[in-house]
Amino acid sequence: MAESRAERKARRALIEAAEGSEEKKSSKKSKSSQDAKGKSAKGKAKAKRPGSRRNEDKASQTRSKRSHKDQVSSARKAVDPKSPCSIMKACGGCTALNRPYKKQLAAKQAAMEELFATLCEREGISVDPIRGMGVTLGDPGKYPAPRGFRHKAATPFAPGKEGAVRCGFFERGTHKIVAVPECPVEAPGARQILNGIAREAERLHIPAFNEDKHLGLLRYAVVRCGWRTDQVMVTLVTAQRDLPHAQEFFEAVAALNPHIVTVAQNINGRPGNAILGEETRIVYGAECMRDQLLGCEFDISPTAFYQTNPQQTELLYQLAIDGMDLQQGDVLMDAYCGSGTIGLCAAKAAQDKGVGIMLLGVERNHAGIADARRNAELNGLTRSAWFMADDATDYILDAADNNERVDVLSIDPPRAGSTPEFLEAACALKPRRITYISCNPVTQERDLHQLLDGGYRLLKITPVDMFPHTDHTETVAVLSRKSASKSFIPVSISPKDMGLSEEKEQPTYANICDYVQKTHGMKVSFLYVAQMKAECGLETQADRSGDRKQPKCPPEKREAILDAFRHFGLIGEDGTEK
Repeated sequence: MAESRAERKARRALIEAAEGSEEKKSSKKSKSSQDAKGKSAKGKAKAKRPGSRRNEDKASQTRSKRSHKDQVSSARKAVDPKSPCSIMKACGGCTALNRPYKKQLAAKQAAMEELFATLCEREGISVDPIRGMGVTLGDPGKYPAPRGFRHKAATPFAPGKEGAVRCGFFERGTHKIVAVPECPVEAPGARQILNGIAREAERLHIPAFNEDKHLGLLRYAVVRCGWRTDQVMVTLVTAQRDLPHAQEFFEAVAALNPHIVTVAQNINGRPGNAILGEETRIVYGAECMRDQLLGCEFDISPTAFYQTNPQQTELLYQLAIDGMDLQQGDVLMDAYCGSGTIGLCAAKAAQDKGVGIMLLGVERNHAGIADARRNAELNGLTRSAWFMADDATDYILDAADNNERVDVLSIDPPRAGSTPEFLEAACALKPRRITYISCNPVTQERDLHQLLDGGYRLLKITPVDMFPHTDHTETVAVLSRKSASKSFIPVSISPKDMGLSEEKEQPTYANICDYVQKTHGMKVSFLYVAQMKAECGLETQADRSGDRKQPKCPPEKREAILDAFRHFGLIGEDGTEK
């Protein structure tokens, strides 16, 4: 994206603002010399300052060319001219940007082999070669230098001199903002939008937030760019809802890039460094942006989780899907499901092979669940996918208590990993396969020990380089139940339940469970729905439970399920099949 003249001036202003504080570091200059320089600078600034704040834009446009030349020259002296990023040392984000990619991957491979050494020795396996961007460690030939892969970019804002709005990155280990003219690892155009937001806020006198004094309005901005689409979404985080010149500001932000389809305002007035608050509203355009992964379309709302590096996300998800080994009639539980991306990609891949499965997604973020339900509809999976807004640990504990059937469990927890309670319940459910995607291999290594102690064996573990030039690595672990026998009652997933029949549509287990949840305020398992179907003489699959004793549906849940059957026209008022 070409940089306009106005954008170039804004970028220069940001660089100058970031460098201004560096002048104080010189200890060789005498106090009198510093005072004289300060008076001289003050005199020049006063001479250039217009009589009215309304002319601040004109003042910035008439900034002394000589002053700018001196500042740029000073900046160049502080930067390695061979560096691929002008602020690499100050930012500290991509610490390995100057290192050959092959060496980066080798270092991450060694770290993962050391971390998982005990587990691998216990299971008699080795860590797979790390999967990088466009290459697997060990491949012959020249390795790439990944660029432009981060499709999510963000900035904090801070007040500068005379109402200036500063933006960029926090310097490593500090809350000092380093101006970012451009970032080589972000999607093209993303940083220009963020710098443009600062420029428009400054023009309209919308003050940046001062985190020390807890004053000001504009706190953060987040830009998300589509990978398979050209859509862009902007989220503005403000300390309060009301802004001066709000509508003009929102429209100016939307005009920064022709691909912006959504501008949202998130209100976060709480102290601390959390970016997002609880309230979000759309102030321009559509409710969501759209992107694609593994042939599925996804609507992404401003606060829902969506991976930052989509190219490697496809690789990560495909490794997990391959490890699931989904079979006809399987129940897949996608814990920590977010917008439903992993589970829906798996369900769509199975459907494309003519394999019908039932998908259960659990996520505590209500915005994520709303997105997941919409995404199921987008991909034609509404009849075979059910999403629940609930804590994953709470849900799986209930599922284990009810002896609910789960054939495959997919886990993608936050950096803290899963909980001992969740893992214990997961082992009690006895799924045939578990795939564990982790953004923090340290906590994953801890959790895997509990799963192995709970009756599973580790089939493989594969590192994935989601964020080149950093020390961050993600991993996919695939586990299989040691015992081939499994105790469960049938969930009775027929072709009609999967939406694979041309006969008259019937409500799915997900429809029935959802109705009971909304109407009666209680959760019921597929197991209980299956029992009640059998009791009412409705169509079920063959019973694969043998003579094993199964828990019976409680009376209150029994009546709720029967009410759902009547609601969907499966039975009449007398309880018999219609």
